[in-house]
Amino acid sequence: MAQKHTRKLHELKLAFSEFYLSLILLQNYQNLNFTGFRKILKKHDKLLSTDRGAKWREAMVDLAPFYTNKDIDRLIQETESLVTSDLEGGNRQKAMKRLRVPPLNERRHSPWTTFKVGLFLGSFLVLIAAVVLSSCFRHGGDDWRIAFRLYRPMLLIILNIFLLGINVYGWRSSGVNHVLIFELDPRNHLSDQHLIEMATIFGVLWALSVLSFLYSHTLSIPPYANPLTLAIIMLVFLVNPTRTFRHDARFWLLKRMGRIFAAPFFYVTFADFWLADQLNSLVPVLQDFQYLICFYAYNVRWTETNDVNKCTNRTYGIRPIVTCLPAWWRFAQCLRRYRDSREAFPHLVNAGKYSTTFFVILFSSLNSFYEHEYDKTYNPFFYLWIFSLLVSSCYAYFWDIKMDWGLFDKNAGENKFLREEVVYSSNGYYYFAVVEDLILRFGWTLSVSLTESGYIHSDLMVTILAPLEVFRRFVWNFFRLENEHLNNCGKFRAVRDISVAPIDSSDQKVIIKMMDEVDGVLHRRKDKRKAPKGHKKQDTKLLLESGGDVDSQTV
Repeated sequence: MAQKHTRKLHELKLAFSEFYLSLILLQNYQNLNFTGFRKILKKHDKLLSTDRGAKWREAMVDLAPFYTNKDIDRLIQETESLVTSDLEGGNRQKAMKRLRVPPLNERRHSPWTTFKVGLFLGSFLVLIAAVVLSSCFRHGGDDWRIAFRLYRPMLLIILNIFLLGINVYGWRSSGVNHVLIFELDPRNHLSDQHLIEMATIFGVLWALSVLSFLYSHTLSIPPYANPLTLAIIMLVFLVNPTRTFRHDARFWLLKRMGRIFAAPFFYVTFADFWLADQLNSLVPVLQDFQYLICFYAYNVRWTETNDVNKCTNRTYGIRPIVTCLPAWWRFAQCLRRYRDSREAFPHLVNAGKYSTTFFVILFSSLNSFYEHEYDKTYNPFFYLWIFSLLVSSCYAYFWDIKMDWGLFDKNAGENKFLREEVVYSSNGYYYFAVVEDLILRFGWTLSVSLTESGYIHSDLMVTILAPLEVFRRFVWNFFRLENEHLNNCGKFRAVRDISVAPIDSSDQKVIIKMMDEVDGVLHRRKDKRKAPKGHKKQDTKLLLESGGDVDSQTV
């Protein structure tokens, strides 16, 4: 009973903290609106050498309810008094420490976290060098293909987490509000350092497991016990029910994954379909996990194995189904979004994009199944497979550039081939992404030409292309979140101009100083770019007419 009372008291204190922050945000909004009117009208009078702006402000703005109403101040004082007297036993210092939470966009990194990131990253690089050298001097048969399939999925997941940490750093540095877009807890979510720390720790474990596999005979350990142990460790970390090891983040992920697996039976949020898109770039991970389960289910002896193709045979149809799953999840989500919005475009058109993947997998499977019945030159399924790959890649590339990133906007202005408003500091990033996405979207051409000709083994080609696809998705993430942030895609409110953090006195002074500058506040990042040719200054016009009836507005 006492424990339940303590928990309820803690929840009540958190609720008051949230309520207090909402009041502070509203107070900032009220003050900034008044300041905005005052500074705009002051600049108006300065430019036109008149006092009409000041008179209009005294008559309209100074008496407007949005400024004269002081209910917010009263509620703030009452909240402070209530928390001090009833929840903190009269200790005002303790009460204010709880109420005055840090700004939502401020993530202060712990020196201890920074130290751990450096320690584990350095250890991982040293161990990777040891893995490469050990592999070069190791002599073995076809078991290298099995080792690749068993260790590859964990490495791809680690790489994905590491790059996601860089994504978060880039979003935060550029003002892309990923916390709002993903609907995360503003005060309790993983920072970029937390993600990179997690990736480097698992990277060290992965490298140690590979070294143990390579030296298993010396260590008297069954070789194939090592990858299974690593997979179990990562799985236990993910589903661990105790409130340790990033519990909230792990169960946020599990909840989202459950919603994805159950598509189309749940309403689809941005986080749901963004995560499903990540899974579409991790298809080799699903294939390798299917192989891992099959391998340990049928291979009783963990010291050696002979049949390297047993679990990759497409005859049973399991592997093509596993390959189809990510595309099916996104296809089902698109149908659900169409059902909820009744908008054929873009949802049904987007569903069509994912449906092309089904044809790619179908013709690929038929091509493999009938490869012994047809000569390679006359196998019709081979040509259907290539054609479906071409259609799918062109469809997906167009969607990436035009729909997901919003580029090639006809109103791009000085941002040639891009869009009117951009967040990241250099246009070169966008042009690089356009070319990079084109090359990696058509990476299958290299794979087909080299593997079908017998120059490179398919397992080695997958090991090369799979990390490149993870990198392509990493680049895609930057511009997908930026587009969602700027253009309100999917009808989610995520705008750079509206900060969810309370503005302190120093921030407000900076804003007022910017208002006093000749060019005023720049909405877009054009300070480092030259004005387009032929651009002429607009003639200044009188903004306020003496007899006009102007409604009360907000900035």
